[in-house]
Amino acid sequence: MQKKYFGAAFGKEVYEYTIESDGITLSVIDLGATVSALLVPDKSGKPGDIAVGFATAEDYEKYGDNQGATIGRYANRIRHGRFEMDGTVYQIPCNDGENSLHGNNEFRNALWELCDSGENYLCFCYTSPDGSNGFPGTLQTQVKYSLEGGSLVIDYDAVSDKKTPICLTNHLYFNLNADPSKTICNHYLQVTAENFTQADDALIPTGRILPVAGTALDFRSEKQLSEAVLADPMLAAPGGVDHNFCLSGADGSLRKAAVLSEKESGRVLTVYTDLPGIQVYSGNFLKPDIGKGGVRLVKHGAVCLETQYYPDSPNRPQFPQCIFAAGEHFVSKTIYKFSTL
Repeated sequence: MQKKYFGAAFGKEVYEYTIESDGITLSVIDLGATVSALLVPDKSGKPGDIAVGFATAEDYEKYGDNQGATIGRYANRIRHGRFEMDGTVYQIPCNDGENSLHGNNEFRNALWELCDSGENYLCFCYTSPDGSNGFPGTLQTQVKYSLEGGSLVIDYDAVSDKKTPICLTNHLYFNLNADPSKTICNHYLQVTAENFTQADDALIPTGRILPVAGTALDFRSEKQLSEAVLADPMLAAPGGVDHNFCLSGADGSLRKAAVLSEKESGRVLTVYTDLPGIQVYSGNFLKPDIGKGGVRLVKHGAVCLETQYYPDSPNRPQFPQCIFAAGEHFVSKTIYKFSTL
């Protein structure tokens, strides 16, 4: 493992930790337990950084839009930042118009502790205090990044001393071109989902679960992302894909959720999860900020594949539930497996 100073953010020193295994190089900074670099070989064996992000901690504070960060306590959106549990109403700050997004970015902006490490893994810990951003309970969280058999494996473990909703994910922005100045419209995507959660113009679920068949969100067979990003009026409000897909066979077991590929580089990314949903986000709101290597980011310059519970689940009893009792652990695994065509 290598450790280096990465800059300062939110008044704190930030360090980057790097491991390598099976031709893959992973770097993670302790700010947000954020994946800052992910070098993966193309079909000719040449490594390229497929994780869109920034070169310094200062840039992550200034420009960051959750690039590569661990997200919690509740990934995705909660309507009006409000939910009721056992007769008590809890209010979360609304940082996305009238709604709450990604737990008001608490986990992204926090400095995590590197609590364990080895030749092929990095483990980060963070304690969210009782009442932080309106959530009940002191939440102890651990995120472990491992390089195993050509895959990046992310293991989550979180437990609270009070009943509380928990939904953790990682917000990696992937560009298999390894060039964030190019859009991901040439990428191909397949998602193992028959249905999606319908959302309003603020991207809050209406409560209806609809079939993907006959829509731009039908990725049951491999389809170029440009066909969805540019194709359908239903995608006008989010400016592209920004939807939760209801994964097939969601029984808590680890299963294939999605496959992303790019023909020129030959890189293929296969996603596995034990959670019921995956948010596909086509970088619709990426701004021309200066990323790594001085390269400016572009709209649709990356795609996120965020494993998760459905958005606004605390307010939707018909959705798979993410409420955990005191002492009950949220445990989840996401695997990003890399290969070439």
